[in-house]
Amino acid sequence: MDKIVIEGGRPLKGSVKISGAKNAALPAIAASLLTGGWHRLKRIPQLRDINTIKSIMSKFGTVFREENDILEINSDNLTSFEAPYELVKTMRASILLLGPLLARYGKAKISLPGGCAIGARPVNLHLKALVAMGADIYLDHGYINAEANRLRGAEIFFDIPTVTGTENIMMAAVTAKGKTVLRNSANEPEVLDLADTLRAMGADIEGDGTDTIVIEGVNDLKPCEHSVIPDRIEAGTFMIGAAITRGNIKIEGCLPGHLTSLIEKLKLAGAKIDLADESITIQGPDLIESVDVMTMPYPGFPTDLQAQFMALMAVADGWSIIRETIFENRFIHVSELRRMGADIEINGSQALIKGKERLFSAPVMATDLRASASLVLAGLVAKEGRTEVHRIYHLDRGYETIEKKFRGLGASIWREKE
Repeated sequence: MDKIVIEGGRPLKGSVKISGAKNAALPAIAASLLTGGWHRLKRIPQLRDINTIKSIMSKFGTVFREENDILEINSDNLTSFEAPYELVKTMRASILLLGPLLARYGKAKISLPGGCAIGARPVNLHLKALVAMGADIYLDHGYINAEANRLRGAEIFFDIPTVTGTENIMMAAVTAKGKTVLRNSANEPEVLDLADTLRAMGADIEGDGTDTIVIEGVNDLKPCEHSVIPDRIEAGTFMIGAAITRGNIKIEGCLPGHLTSLIEKLKLAGAKIDLADESITIQGPDLIESVDVMTMPYPGFPTDLQAQFMALMAVADGWSIIRETIFENRFIHVSELRRMGADIEINGSQALIKGKERLFSAPVMATDLRASASLVLAGLVAKEGRTEVHRIYHLDRGYETIEKKFRGLGASIWREKE
């Protein structure tokens, strides 16, 4: 097992290239199950979660070809429709395989998913929608067993907007008989990217980007070529890195329109930001101002950047409040930031942060994917010694060689074996 070691105190300078979005790549890979032939996906990052979904699909009989960030996928000859617990337990997005398997093959057996311990993310919304579309579903010994002769269109209302739920039912509906209408659907950029992927396969989808998506089922799909969008969470993490280190960096290969809420908050914190079509230049302030944040579904402030922004507020001037409205356990990184000297009090879904002039190096332990990134950011400004971030397999689930990218910006950071 690896750890990341950081000697803090260096401002970030230079430019960094953003990888493809994990949360767009995963559903695009799952969507390849919907039809035969060779699919060609571009800008696929090298991540632990990508390897996990490939391992699961390989057990089905899917064949992969890879070259750099291009992934070619063929599912012509599947021999299994079971996603086993030993793989699914590490990644909640494995549930995305349920919809396309049911749509094309009429059967699936998927272990109830795992992933980060940041709170309950129940799959009941997925299952309720699939039942409304004609699927027979029962749970047995920790597995979801599902069958359907052919799914049929239905009116689906999600009790709460769910990204993976919206994506799963979109994939299930593209070949269903008749029209499917998804109401109160998620409108994150990754959902729109999946809609573009499915349209490239011949799907009839309208309304993505709004809370109502309409899908008219088609009889046939074709393999597609698609380039996934840049990772807005990775881009946001580097933006916060520039601010927290009082650095000056150019973030290339990103889409600023996907980061509007973070851009506004960083400007309030004192950062200077220049935007281009596919790049962001950000200069951190000498004095970081305290800013309140409340996480919300897109286009609100992303829950996946809450931990990173908390690290920034830990060295801001004054008091700030962060409210987490998406996941109930997403403050579990606070105890590790406190080990580095952060002054943070938790009251239910609210964190009260008193900014301090500096943080101090300490051994810390990652508890989930985005918490890992917040500890790395804190380590970049920590004084007196080395910060060691342990259990970084969480980090490797969602960031492609993050320590190399930070090192390319002048940080003193490296990976070691435990």
